[in-house]
Amino acid sequence: MYDMETVWCWVSDHVGFRGTIKNSPSDFVVTEIDMCGRLVNDVDCERDTCTIDSSQLQLQPQPRPTPSKRPKKRERSPANDSERAGVGESAVATVIPSDASHNTDPELSESSLNSPSVEVKGRSLEMLLGCSIAESLEQFASSAKGGSLAMEGKEEATLLLVTFQEKGQRASVHKAVRQRYPFLKTVTSSAEIRVRLDPQYSELRQLVSEGETDGLFRFLDSRDTSSKFSFQPDGNKEHRKAVHHFVSRYFGKLLETKSFSGQGDGSRRDAVITVRFRDKINGSRKRAAHEYQGPSTPYTAFTLHKVNMETLDAVASLASQLGVLPSDFSYAGIKDKKADTSQTMVVKNVTIDKLKAKQSSIQNKDLKIYNLRTTTQHLRVGQLKGNHFSIIVRNVSKHLKDDPEASLAERVFGAIENVKEKGFVNYYGPQRFGLGLNVQADQIGLALLKQNLVKALHLFFTPEEGNDPVNKAKRHFINTEDAKATLALMPEYKTRERLVLRALNRYGNSQEGCTRAWLSLPHYMRILYVHSYCSKIWNEAATFRLKTYDMHVVEGDLVTCDKPEQDLLSRNNQVHVVTAKDVESGNYSINQVVLPMPGNSIQYPSNKLTSWYQEALVRDGLQGCRFRIPALQLNVPGCYRPLLALPRRLECRWWESEEVLCTKEEAGFAVGEPDLPLKTGDALSLSFSLNPSNYATVCLREIMKCHV
Repeated sequence: MYDMETVWCWVSDHVGFRGTIKNSPSDFVVTEIDMCGRLVNDVDCERDTCTIDSSQLQLQPQPRPTPSKRPKKRERSPANDSERAGVGESAVATVIPSDASHNTDPELSESSLNSPSVEVKGRSLEMLLGCSIAESLEQFASSAKGGSLAMEGKEEATLLLVTFQEKGQRASVHKAVRQRYPFLKTVTSSAEIRVRLDPQYSELRQLVSEGETDGLFRFLDSRDTSSKFSFQPDGNKEHRKAVHHFVSRYFGKLLETKSFSGQGDGSRRDAVITVRFRDKINGSRKRAAHEYQGPSTPYTAFTLHKVNMETLDAVASLASQLGVLPSDFSYAGIKDKKADTSQTMVVKNVTIDKLKAKQSSIQNKDLKIYNLRTTTQHLRVGQLKGNHFSIIVRNVSKHLKDDPEASLAERVFGAIENVKEKGFVNYYGPQRFGLGLNVQADQIGLALLKQNLVKALHLFFTPEEGNDPVNKAKRHFINTEDAKATLALMPEYKTRERLVLRALNRYGNSQEGCTRAWLSLPHYMRILYVHSYCSKIWNEAATFRLKTYDMHVVEGDLVTCDKPEQDLLSRNNQVHVVTAKDVESGNYSINQVVLPMPGNSIQYPSNKLTSWYQEALVRDGLQGCRFRIPALQLNVPGCYRPLLALPRRLECRWWESEEVLCTKEEAGFAVGEPDLPLKTGDALSLSFSLNPSNYATVCLREIMKCHV
């Protein structure tokens, strides 16, 4: 088990003092600082958007345009919707626009999808193929749909349609055939287009109705990311599971499914499986924005204020209220649980009007949203300037072994002045690892890096001491591996655990099931476990570096040539290897030294640290590790983290027992005076700002010289 206390080093040699933090969430207030340098609780949605320099733009995603040009939208009325919902068999299998302002292409709307005379861009099959070939196709389709091909053992029978040298012509034929005959599959070979019975269609047809099967395949072919597809309500859980499996097995990279509870007659509980496109369906090729013309996805930004709540739990609550998926939310970073925090969040596929309508029902004593505003893109992790902290340290007193004649005030203000000037070792804080737990996050990350996903899952569910509902549920899973029963025992607020259990219940406990279970967690959560392991290595490397070379810049160190804007650097061209000439001339200071986080795209220092990193990875069984986990879609390129960090605008006030705050000057004393009016048991109020990924608890440890 990783013990941070054994690797701790200090920058300053002051004595420090004792105290307690986080007695209540209001004692630890965290406010995000946006890319414009403003506190997010001060952001006014009426203000103009701030100007961001080019270096910041590299951190921000560009708006992802809609993948294809769409015709002008038709006006739609509720009456028309209800009329269309009653057309034919597929009234139970519908393609649902995610928002009324983002209606589907009229040519691919529900009524069109159910029509036998679908046209693509105004060109019918008869126009594309000619009447003779179109008739042959109709006869072939009738035989395929009627089952005569299968009866004759001709499942692989194909029909040659046409030969087109031009790719655009072939694309039009492919689309027209699939829209009219979704049970046929078109393939191209040397400019020849052939059709055959689609085995995937046949397989799904064994599970659901013809209307539902047609609807799903037409929805899939439309690539309309602004719409959703729903199967008819289903009260058979095993049957729903089979449908989920089918979609995931064949179209998992394009589509995602989710069951929503409906109404039942008491004896059974119906649910509706809804299908939608994943965020990226266009491959890796980048296109310029002008290539796309169509409806953009709505994004709404807001400030989230939460108290004593994990970020993921807050997201789950918001997703439930708004009827969207947790993956539709994006944010710059995770904030402390036992704290009062404010941060910017962006939700996709929710208009500002819809969010305003739900705002009052969302608000409660622990969760509030405000500063609602439209935006054009999601947020990325790290897309912030930092965080501002307002912290109260209670029960302030001297260390037990301190000089009884020493002044408490001198200890307090001397420590603060030291850290203001010299900073602190930029360790990852205890919350990065879950210190005190039987299984820490870095242990799970190590198992994932070894691609032992089953072991990682068992570590994930390892219970703590005690018999509370969470530990009861975890213990039940470890003993029985019964995901369904464990899910019934797991409290609703344990969002991560319930996501994993639902996936295990759906896919089983095999290697594939465990893979699906890990994939059910948001990407940032999966990668966080791996980053926890890498953070542990960084912490140990920082201690080795300081114990070996102290606070001196030495040959082989990695340094930044300029002061970095961000706490984490990702590119090798941002670091320089210190030479003997650099050391002799004193070109660099200790504040410019960075250490690498392990990954597949970083270089290591060319001094004793090189062998230290190698030995640490060998010790953990990661020799030759490429820091990629393809099954979980994880890639760890690595980065560089400054060895030291400096707090900005560090200020303190003394909170006396009468609860009157005053500065050192207001109290009438200065550092070094013998008789100062500070009493044991009083509280200290601290405020300061830190760069992204700096830990306030680590800064406090340096100030207080104790493990808070």
